[in-house]
Amino acid sequence: MTKIAIFASGSGSNFQAIVEAMRTGDARISVEMLICDQPGAYCVTRAEELGVPVLTFKPKDYPSKKAYEEKVLAVLREKEVEWIILAGFMRLIGPSLLEAYPNRILNIHPSLLPSFPGKDAVGQAMAAGVKVSGVTIHYVDAGMDTGPIIAQEAITIEAGDDSAKVHQKIQQVEHRLYPAIIEKVCN
Repeated sequence: MTKIAIFASGSGSNFQAIVEAMRTGDARISVEMLICDQPGAYCVTRAEELGVPVLTFKPKDYPSKKAYEEKVLAVLREKEVEWIILAGFMRLIGPSLLEAYPNRILNIHPSLLPSFPGKDAVGQAMAAGVKVSGVTIHYVDAGMDTGPIIAQEAITIEAGDDSAKVHQKIQQVEHRLYPAIIEKVCN
């Protein structure tokens, strides 16, 4: 059984989709814990409802990124976590975690990278007037959404679609694609 930890900062819909997918079918992956840098985020509530252990922390309570990453790393090692899965985690991963988990950190991004990296990818796509956007799953490196791409899937932006509709289309793809890729890559 492969042990993963999911890092999230927000509502946790991808977190929940991953946990539920790993608990059904033939998945040989165990979600060991949620790591969250926003103690009041809804992903924490989802984790509690799903019975997944949670570690929350506030980066500002630490003197440096290295200090909080070392704390997180100690917990990951204690739980024998083999892969880190980012699911709406809104921080760059620093050297401590990158060195401890080389090519074992995945991220999902709501655009077809390299287009529209960083925050508000849907807003960037809408402002650019593109007709196609989508979802990218990639390995994490030291850059922002620059790691090697594992999988992509496109969605069509129709005339009249607002950002809420585009978000909905993207989430439908994310909730199906990310668990499937995690199962494939992490086993």
